[in-house]
Parts: sequence; structure tokens; C-alpha cells
Amino acid sequence: MHVHPALDQLFSCAGRTALVAGASSGIGLSMAEAIGRAGARVVLVARTAGLLQRNAEQLQKDGVEAGWIAADLSDRAQVRDLAERAVAEFGPVDILVNSAGLNLRPPMNELTADDYDRTMAVNVDAPFLLGQALGPAMAARGWGRIINVASQQSVSAFGNSGVYGVSKAAVTGLTRSQSEAWAPHGVCCNSLVPGFVRTPLTEPTFAIPGRAEALAARTHAGRNGERPDFAGVAVWLASDASAFVTGQAIFVDGGLSVA
Repeated sequence: MHVHPALDQLFSCAGRTALVAGASSGIGLSMAEAIGRAGARVVLVARTAGLLQRNAEQLQKDGVEAGWIAADLSDRAQVRDLAERAVAEFGPVDILVNSAGLNLRPPMNELTADDYDRTMAVNVDAPFLLGQALGPAMAARGWGRIINVASQQSVSAFGNSGVYGVSKAAVTGLTRSQSEAWAPHGVCCNSLVPGFVRTPLTEPTFAIPGRAEALAARTHAGRNGERPDFAGVAVWLASDASAFVTGQAIFVDGGLSVA
């Protein structure tokens, strides 16, 4: 049985260009893969050029038009340059995914001002600056999508959340502000809230004996998240299928947040 063309079009990202920050691994890479396979040209962004090149080449083998730009998202000048380069090299950006993240884990009373500044620079300042650089142009064209990756720690303190929790709470607030500004002009802005997912960022937590199993037991689904769990929601939020969904925090967590 074939998919009806109207449904196929509803979830298509064909003709769109997506910039995905944090696309060297983890959830960001999964979202980039899915959006690219849904038809978008994807621009992968992270610090490590070698990983970006490898990921882009793999996507190209799958028939996806993919490029990459290496940038340190903790550096405001590099973030601004990244936005300009992306538009100059790949054309107007229609879909912005902010998935890059930094999670420093010292106890709260040992956190320094430098820890705070570094975390906020990557987790909040970069999504803000990329939104400011690309969002108004999306609004002027009458269509756009901004997807910010938040965290369980946006709404709940656990696991030594520290400044990471502060930053991710700010991400959901930023998302609402972006939506208020640009949704009237066709730009849907949402945050995605993962559960506990094995990524390079969470490896220190997975390394704690029994921690992963305890978190899996707290979910309704009875397991922790995997990278493929974010493919479908990425395409939904990046396509016309989510045209009346904006300003929301979408939980993709197997029921962890409501258990």
C-alpha cells in the first residue's frame, strides 16, 4: 500500500534548508539525518571538523544534500560568522535546530562563574544569537521552524543539575519568546525535551552503576531513550505537519516526566 501523496507532502522537508547545531553526534545528528532524509538540505554544525565531514559524507551516500561548518558555539563571534556563512554558502535557512549542549557537573557549591558563563554561552547564548540572525528572515519569507533542544532539567532538578538546569530552563523560555515574536509570520518555534538518552553528553551518568537502570524503571515505557526515537518528532516539527504547534515544550521521554 502506497502512502497518499498528500500525506507524503505534509511531512516533506523538500526544498528547505536546515542548519543543525550540535550535529556531530547524539540527538542533534539523529535529527539532522531525519530532516535530511525528509528532503531538506542540511548544514551540520559542531566544533569537530572530522566528525562533521564524516557525518555529511554518510548522509550524502544516503542521497541527502549535506554540508558542514565547524564552529565553537561558545564564541559569539564564531556564532555570528556561522550564520552568515551558512546563508552565503547554502542559501536562506528555513529550519534551525539548536541541539548543541554543555553540561559541567561539579557540585553546586563548587560551580564557578566561569562554569556558569561557559554553559550559558553554549546552551542559551548560541540559540539566541542564531535565532536573532535567522529568525527574522524566516518571518519575512512567511515560513520557518526553530527547534530548541531542552532537558528534563528545564522543569525538574535532579542528578546534580547545577547551571545546566538553569540554562535549559532558559531554553524553554527563549522558545516561547521566539514563538511570540515570529509565529504570527509562519515561524513555528518549539523546544524538544528528551528523556534520558545515551549520548556523549550523558556518558558520565551512564557510567554510574545502576543509574541508567533506575532511570529506565521510572519511565512508562520501561527503557531509556535511543537516538532513533527523535527522528519522527524532528520531521514533524520541521515540516508543514506541525503548522499549528508553536511555543511548546514537546516531551519525548517515554513518560519519564509524568511517572
